[in-house]
Amino acid sequence: MTDIEIARNTKLDKITDIAKKVNINEDDLELYGKYKAKISEDVYKKVKNKNNGKLILVTAISPTPLGEGKTTMSISIADGLRKIGKNSILALREPSLGPVFGIKGGATGGGMAQVAPMEDINLHFTGDIHAITSANNLLSALIDNHIFSGNTLGIEKVVWKRCVDLNDRQLRKVETGLSGEKNIVPRVDSFDITVASEIMAILCLSKDLEDLKRRVGNIVIGYNKNNMPIYAKDLKAEGSIAVLLKDAIKPNLVQTLEHTPCIIHGGPFANIAHGCNSIIATKLALKLADYTVTEAGFGADLGAEKFLDIKCREANIKPDVVVCVATMKAIKYHGGVLKDKILEENIQAIDNGINNLFKHVENLKEKFGLNVIVALNKYSQDSIKEIEYLREKLKERNILLSLVEGWEKGSNGAIDIAEKIVKLSEKEEDFKYIYELEDDIKTKIEKVTSRIYGAKSVIYEENALENIKKIEELGYGNLPICIAKTQYSFSDDPKNLECDKEFDITVRDVELKSGAGFIVVLAGKIMTMPGLPKVPAAENIDIDKNGDIIGIF
Repeated sequence: MTDIEIARNTKLDKITDIAKKVNINEDDLELYGKYKAKISEDVYKKVKNKNNGKLILVTAISPTPLGEGKTTMSISIADGLRKIGKNSILALREPSLGPVFGIKGGATGGGMAQVAPMEDINLHFTGDIHAITSANNLLSALIDNHIFSGNTLGIEKVVWKRCVDLNDRQLRKVETGLSGEKNIVPRVDSFDITVASEIMAILCLSKDLEDLKRRVGNIVIGYNKNNMPIYAKDLKAEGSIAVLLKDAIKPNLVQTLEHTPCIIHGGPFANIAHGCNSIIATKLALKLADYTVTEAGFGADLGAEKFLDIKCREANIKPDVVVCVATMKAIKYHGGVLKDKILEENIQAIDNGINNLFKHVENLKEKFGLNVIVALNKYSQDSIKEIEYLREKLKERNILLSLVEGWEKGSNGAIDIAEKIVKLSEKEEDFKYIYELEDDIKTKIEKVTSRIYGAKSVIYEENALENIKKIEELGYGNLPICIAKTQYSFSDDPKNLECDKEFDITVRDVELKSGAGFIVVLAGKIMTMPGLPKVPAAENIDIDKNGDIIGIF
């Protein structure tokens, strides 16, 4: 059966019953049908004095284009923890329509390890991402209306972009304001995908609605003729934007196919944004259960680094265990094997590609000082010989491994890793950040690129240097950095999979996100509006005469 058929054939519990498992009353839910609900902000007030449970962060090796199953692994672990009698909960990101209709597919797990209702979650869900899109574009409309109506703020350069939650490369560069009306000022502009919007980052990093409103007000929307910033609050935009986000800021409650509670909230990409679900969701989950399993996007050089250096710093939390997900195909992919040969047994490719896994584990254990376990997401076609070879190589370096078969067996395939996580979570850690906020911007960039990526040096294009200088002169140099780069490599070149030779990182631009509270560093040729593949998943998605959706995976 396909993932969607497995999900559809599984009987779900009413969401009110799922809420009871973590002591949430029906009165504290806003129901979206039988199986989805938003959680009232009053819940956190009721539990804020409780001790936090253990936090389990799931990250991964550098991925292949189809991903390595971090969400499937996160769900498997949470179900596995419940299987061995532990009170667990999930805190995950919301899927973007871009990948759903593109190449990567949805983000609700797979096989027997899924969150449900999967079609709803992967599509419009409770409308959060649509609300973020509307809020983002309301700000754009207010900016252009202000310019049209006389421009009393003296806006000379607009840096705020419109967004849409789809992969649409045609929108990477557009001309706007071509109606010819008096006072309309045409300009060359561009769109971001919604998950790269600063509004998305603000939603995920805000502590509550008032904090969200403050952060929205602090968004830099443009500059005047003296090159001084103009903020969203100068347009009196923060109130109306907060109104559009009043429901979106509330976390969403769903369940796994095995009825483990799951909070899904916020959905920034990790290659072009900070890649973590909301602080509100994670901190609430930590109060509701003894073990919270959460996920950071793409490889550990991206999602985990940003989770640790941005989110943990902002939320004053840290993971008790980090799970680094690997697959045999990803290891071989980073060992130089072409995609059409990736299922063939190849010990030499594993020998080459395992260095990618070693580097991620070393970063997490040695650079961040955390407890780490490698989870091998087992596929049915994986060779026993290759698995045993990997096991021995990890053992030589004293790296803990668990073979996980959650996709095929659900919680029964994750008992071993659940037991190992419980034990590992009791070990002391020496958690530390990669850089200090007091470091200047270039020092922060160079610490991440050298220590986490392994780059020899950083090459700055002239525009990036000018923007770094401007950001520091404006007094924002003490913000954390969010590096946007390819997810397929430690380098900024998606084709440099093995990274077996010295490489540099090229910083093309640096952007201030004063509302979100970080600085975006654009490395290599990364773009904030993805495109569709030659044969997008959208071609195979349909709805039959019974109203059942097919083709989402």
